[in-house]
Amino acid sequence: MSVITPYRPQVRAGRHGFAQLLLAEWTKFRTVRGWVIGTIVGALLVVGLGALTGANSNCSFLRPSSQPQNPVYEPCPASPTGPEGQWVTDSFYFVHQPLSGNGSISVRVSSLTGKYSGHAEKDPSKSPLADMKSGVQPWAKAGIIIKASTREGSAYAAMMVTGGHGVRMQWNFTHDAAGLAGKVSAASPRWLRLTRSGDVIRGYDSADGRHWTLVGTAPLTDLPATMQAGPFAATPGYSVTSTSLGGSSTTGGPALATAVFDNVTTDGSWPHGRWNGKAIKRQADESLPASVQGYRQMGSRLTVSGSGDIAPGAGSDAGSNVQNVLGGVFAGLIAMIVIGVMFITAEYRRGMIRSTFAASPRRGRVLAAKAVVLGSVTFVAAMIAVAITIPLGQHLLRGNGVPVFSLPVLDLLRVEVGTAALLAVGAVLALAVGTLLRRSAAAVTAVIAGIVLPYLLAGLSGVMPVGVEEWLVRVTPAAAFAIQQVAPAYPQVDATYTPANGYFPLPPWAGFAVLCAWTALALALAVYVLRRRDA
Repeated sequence: MSVITPYRPQVRAGRHGFAQLLLAEWTKFRTVRGWVIGTIVGALLVVGLGALTGANSNCSFLRPSSQPQNPVYEPCPASPTGPEGQWVTDSFYFVHQPLSGNGSISVRVSSLTGKYSGHAEKDPSKSPLADMKSGVQPWAKAGIIIKASTREGSAYAAMMVTGGHGVRMQWNFTHDAAGLAGKVSAASPRWLRLTRSGDVIRGYDSADGRHWTLVGTAPLTDLPATMQAGPFAATPGYSVTSTSLGGSSTTGGPALATAVFDNVTTDGSWPHGRWNGKAIKRQADESLPASVQGYRQMGSRLTVSGSGDIAPGAGSDAGSNVQNVLGGVFAGLIAMIVIGVMFITAEYRRGMIRSTFAASPRRGRVLAAKAVVLGSVTFVAAMIAVAITIPLGQHLLRGNGVPVFSLPVLDLLRVEVGTAALLAVGAVLALAVGTLLRRSAAAVTAVIAGIVLPYLLAGLSGVMPVGVEEWLVRVTPAAAFAIQQVAPAYPQVDATYTPANGYFPLPPWAGFAVLCAWTALALALAVYVLRRRDA
């Protein structure tokens, strides 16, 4: 009786390398027409909706002299830019004289008072100051400034007292240094001094006019030989945000700051004539009209009243940025989520997963190969889409007269790469959840509820209190949308820094790391379940 030895293949199942697994999963992906078409559709949604946003956006403002019954809207004027290329607000009342070459100016501030309105709309038949309440805004500012010219956005350095932040030295809009604390009053005045030496301006403060402390040094560049210098006053408008379960709302109106200066002393090449006053403002800004701003001089005493602000653009006033034209990312993300779920659930539904695991019993490696293929394809498609969308959308915005927030190259690159990575990791998260649930509809719903829904609740609808909104985009996968934040939050600017205005509680890459952490956790659970559950 002979014994028949069964045939044993030379290559054992599951022993081929990871590269072969990647090739097998890539072959599956590209041969399923629906997955390829879905990826293309997701990319086209990003581009198409971004172009639609740009094409249908416009910017206009109500002419201040318009009657309520016959409003007249005009196109937005070009936004002023600061010396460092950023969009700025440069609106204040300036009492100035030319300073030729090096020199200094010192002054004592003995009072800072103010008025504000709790509503933006004014009755044109009344004085702009009618019905205003007494009060000083925290970032109301008055002091001395040396400015390259009276042109908006020109280089400057200023020493100032503020309504609620003590003495500050600020320069070129984005730089801020703290000096003496406390509020100014007749019993507690503040002495301020600015000195120019070439392109360097230094700021000093004093509580008694004898002992001076250096507050900051402003290294400006390419300053003209003759600059404008003197006292100034400005105040941003009154604004208060209330939150409730139904959302948040902001009310406010214009404000006026009035400061009293004396002991004005100068050193260097100054003229011996009177001071010249000018309200620096754009027609479209929200400061009070020039008619209620101005100065009075009685001997050596100057009283200056001004409205507006000298600050970087922030909050919703920072101009339309890339977040506006990347609204289609949500639609693209949903498409990628569906594909990510189907990449695994389709095999379960058709029973093909058994053949896959028979050929490659190491199930964790199979899931890893699927994740690499899915993530790579999604990243490449999303990267191409975003690289087209941003310049196209911004071109259309500019063509419609909408101010566009200019971005440094590294920030723009971070937004492009980060957005593509967001879609790729989101698709991998969908793959992991699909592996856990095995049901397409349930998995798609779960992932959308984890990524898209929190952002919509926090960033678009405004139906939740600000604190809840911030936590939604701090601990959920929606935190990854912080990768798209481009407008910086400045501590010297009171603005509504909320997700609805494009500001996130986490830094860009930290927010993206939250999504990565959720994805890693879901993948680990999926591998655990795969190894212990029948195919």
